[in-house]
Amino acid sequence: MYKYIKRGLDFILSFMLFIVISPIFLCLMILVRINLGSPIFFLQERSGLGERKFNIIKFRTMTDKRDDNGNLLANELRMTKFGKILRSSSLDELPELINIIKGDMSIIGPRPLLPEYSPYYTDAEKKRFSVRGGLIPPDSVDVNSIIPWEKQFKYEADYAQNVSFLMDVKILFSVFRIMLQRKSTNYGGFVRKPLSEERSKMCVIEENKDYERKNN
Repeated sequence: MYKYIKRGLDFILSFMLFIVISPIFLCLMILVRINLGSPIFFLQERSGLGERKFNIIKFRTMTDKRDDNGNLLANELRMTKFGKILRSSSLDELPELINIIKGDMSIIGPRPLLPEYSPYYTDAEKKRFSVRGGLIPPDSVDVNSIIPWEKQFKYEADYAQNVSFLMDVKILFSVFRIMLQRKSTNYGGFVRKPLSEERSKMCVIEENKDYERKNN
């Protein structure tokens, strides 16, 4: 039953919040433009409900610095102090309220990730796509602000199968704790290894193990 009213609550709450924070939103737009340049917003294709693709909207947190050949430098080299503050405080994610209003996302739900990650999920992990992706992820209840992919997907799959109003309230209240934690864990400067890269290496390792077992 809650799944059917969740979308209505998401729309009403996110629309009201967007109106309330609009002065802050405007100030952040100006600060991003001054510190990081244009464009102000970072758009990237992500997978949502039913693995449907949409463009997630965030404030940009990195510069466009390039090498002598015109290629973008590595993420960690383009991250600025201002960008780290935006990330560690999650202020860079405020534009996602627009995604929620549009219906691309929910206030609470699995993190919307890159479509290129689709081949790397297990069948159990794919259950995360039975609900809309969210601004606030289910793993917010974890004691650690930085967790491995496997643990994140376990939280998300469990959430998708057992979503309830009480669960959303619990996750929502966990946000305040994790925001304080992020300030002490250098969350803003943390760049996680892509799922495709991590699991591709795992596949190679498993293939090598199988080869060794067969030839020993």
